[in-house]
Amino acid sequence: MEKCRRRFVRFLLESGALTFGDFTLKSGRRSPYMINTGMFNSGASLSRLGCFFAHGISEKMDVGLIPDDVTLLFGSAYKGIPIVTSTAIAMSAAYDIDVGFCFNRKEAKDHGEGGVFVGREPAAGDRVLILDDVMTAGTALRETVLLLANKAPEAKIVGSVVALDRKERGREGRLTAVAEMQYELGFPIFSIMDIDEVLKMLKSGEYMSADTEGLSCCLCNDKECLSDLEVQPPAPEQIAAVEKYLEENRPK
Repeated sequence: MEKCRRRFVRFLLESGALTFGDFTLKSGRRSPYMINTGMFNSGASLSRLGCFFAHGISEKMDVGLIPDDVTLLFGSAYKGIPIVTSTAIAMSAAYDIDVGFCFNRKEAKDHGEGGVFVGREPAAGDRVLILDDVMTAGTALRETVLLLANKAPEAKIVGSVVALDRKERGREGRLTAVAEMQYELGFPIFSIMDIDEVLKMLKSGEYMSADTEGLSCCLCNDKECLSDLEVQPPAPEQIAAVEKYLEENRPK
């Protein structure tokens, strides 16, 4: 598990998905760091992203935290689209778990097959797992749950998995967004990693080793697809800026 976490942090840096600077988030907060899964824009990077999600889901299924009878992965447009497709492929290839996948259009289509969904449309009896990139204030997840409630009320949401939990306060301010969402929506929310775990790795430098010994890509079973590129570590002041931001934006 620890080796997988090291690889994930390195993957975020190699791909440019984890960046430092001055960003305005969907929540309206200004942040010194951002996770941009739009940077997973090649076949190799999407293959690896799907593997990380599939590994995290499988682990939690093994210990009963995510039900093993999930039938459908759902991702909201647009960032969720490559996440659900790559994860569905990886789950089938690596774990022999065949699940459907679905995502929404921003605007309903009024010709052809019509409707708001693409992929296998949620139906009665479906047990849906929502996948997304990050959890900041829970805004995107609320929108996804509302969409499914309005357009596919016969399907049951059993949980959600995100790439990173930013561990910031939710709308009420007393709980993290993840804890607030779990209480409000009534299903569990998991992440591949949270920002505290990422910061610990960044400060220790553990992620700097490519660390591919005994590891292979779950799709092609080939170590060659595991990147051994040089990565540029964040500067100490960038890490300090993230720590200060988190201190200011944790639950009160």
